[in-house]
Order: sequence, then structure tokens, then C-alpha cells
Amino acid sequence: MRHGARARHARTAAAVLAATGLFAAGCTGQDTPRVPADDGRGQLHTAEPSTPEASTPGTSQEAQHPSPLAVKIDNVRAARPQTGLDSADIVYAEQVEGGLSRLMAVFATRLPKAVGPVRSARESDLELLRQFQKPTLAFSGAQGKLMPLINKAPLDARTPEKASGAYFRGTAKPIPHNLYARPKRLLPATPGADALTTGFRYGPAPAGGTKDTAETVRFPAARFTFDWSASRKRWLVSMDGSPDVTTDGKRLAPATVVVQYVKVRRSAFHDFLGNNTPYTETVGSGRAKVLRDGRAFDVKWKRAKAADGTEFTTKDGSPVNFAKGQVWVVFVKAP
Repeated sequence: MRHGARARHARTAAAVLAATGLFAAGCTGQDTPRVPADDGRGQLHTAEPSTPEASTPGTSQEAQHPSPLAVKIDNVRAARPQTGLDSADIVYAEQVEGGLSRLMAVFATRLPKAVGPVRSARESDLELLRQFQKPTLAFSGAQGKLMPLINKAPLDARTPEKASGAYFRGTAKPIPHNLYARPKRLLPATPGADALTTGFRYGPAPAGGTKDTAETVRFPAARFTFDWSASRKRWLVSMDGSPDVTTDGKRLAPATVVVQYVKVRRSAFHDFLGNNTPYTETVGSGRAKVLRDGRAFDVKWKRAKAADGTEFTTKDGSPVNFAKGQVWVVFVKAP
């Protein structure tokens, strides 16, 4: 095939993918598992299993260390509004292919009836999740060469292929933006706050800080805005300029927002179009901005090794407390 013909063929393929939403979503090509559809009332069209397909507790040592549920959440425009995010204890935002964003929601104190749309995992998720005691990771799939690493990682990988009864397809959005998980079929019980081994501290705000009622964080092709609501004592989330609400109309509103500056480098993996997957390094140290109570605090962060949580301290080394409630952590490429 001549060069001109090859170029026209590539442009045509890219246009078709963009039209279907796959290119914009950074799809790996393994992100559309076949699972039952939902009829809009939260019921599957296929017969319900007699017992939930959930992870069962292992050794007594594992039972002493409860494990949270982490779910990879689609965050392109076609995936919004999302379901169940308001029940998460922590929401991590990371950069993926094309400068877009993807979320990881961590659940420990509350398990919603459904959460999603669920999408694929990335290599840097494995480092981020090492801080928890063998967490359950719900995701739709991953790049073929990455799956062996996920299967060897100290976590319980729960894809639709492994736990089909825990997933369903919604009817309000097109594939691949309509895959949802039922958390109570992925975990035997609500883990509780002890599962949140993140190193986060909660309590009174540190001294100082500056008044800050609106903060915008930009990725190459995505934007997060957090507006302080004095009446709700929460930060109202907007995505790409639009207020972010759940499918039941609830505005996403964390009590604390962390803008964490990290190293974002090229990973060894690509999507099926050849786009390199960014790797977000969450082990190390650097600076961060903590937003709480309508104020911003310039702090330092440190995570010595992957099994550790992250420490946030003021310039004089004092620990930084977060406000009680949901925490969002947005990983931003350090300048």
C-alpha cells in the first residue's frame, strides 16, 4: 500500500473510532466485556445467582486487615453523569491517554447499590493500590501485556469475566460507557474505616493557609474545578466546565481536595491505537495543595515506599489534617 493510501486509511479508522467514542475514551480494545443488560430498575434480564459472586475472606490474617473496594471509573463526557461516586471515601483522578482523565473510587465505609461506568485499569494503579491490604479492584479489563502484572499484584482483580454476576450493562449510555458494578457482590461486607490505610489524618485545620474559594486543575484534555460552598461546607466539583452530579442528581462535593504534584512519565504500555499510557508515580515526595474549609494550604507530601500511605506535612513538618468526609486527590504533573 502506498504511503498516501495508508495515511487515508489511518485517518478514516481514527474518524470511525472517534465517532463511536472509543478513541476519546482511551479504550484498550479489551474494554467491552459481554455482561447482562439492566432493565432500568436495577434488575438483570438473566436469572439472579442464588448467592452473590463475591470475594470470600481468606486467612484469619486477612480478616484482621479489612480490604477496601477500588473501582476504575470512566470520566469522559459520554460517561457522565456517573453512579455511586458520592458514596466513595476517596476519589483519585489520574491522567490517561490523550491527556484525558480517569477516576479510581475507593469504598470502605459505604457500598452503593451500583457504581460506574467501570473502565479499564492502568499500570500506575498497581503502585497506588499497594497502600491497601489486598484491595479488591473492579475494572473492565486492561492492555493484554499488563494483565499478567495485575494478576500477580497483591490485590483481588475482579473483572466481568471473573465475576459476571456483579456487573451489568445500563441502557442510558452506549458501549463502552455503560458497564456498572454492584459492590455488594464484590465484597462480603462493608470493610469499614480501618481499611483506609492511606496515611490520611482528620481533624482541625492547620494554622495559616490562604482564602481560596475556587480552584481549577488542568490536564492536557480535561479540567477539574472545585468551588467552595460555605453553606454546605464542601467543594462542589465541576468537570470540563459543567457541574458534576451523580445519576440521581446529587452534586459531587468532597470535604477535602488534594492537588498533588507528581512525576508523570511514559509507561511501557500503549493502547490499541499505539498511544502511550502515562505512568503516574505516587511513591516519592513533592509538593501539594490541600483545600479545606474554603482555604488552601501549601504542603509537602511523602510516600517512602509503595506499601506506605502518604504523609502530608506543613513546611515545619507538622502533620496536615483533612476535614472529615470524602477526599478527592488529583494527581498533576509537576512542573
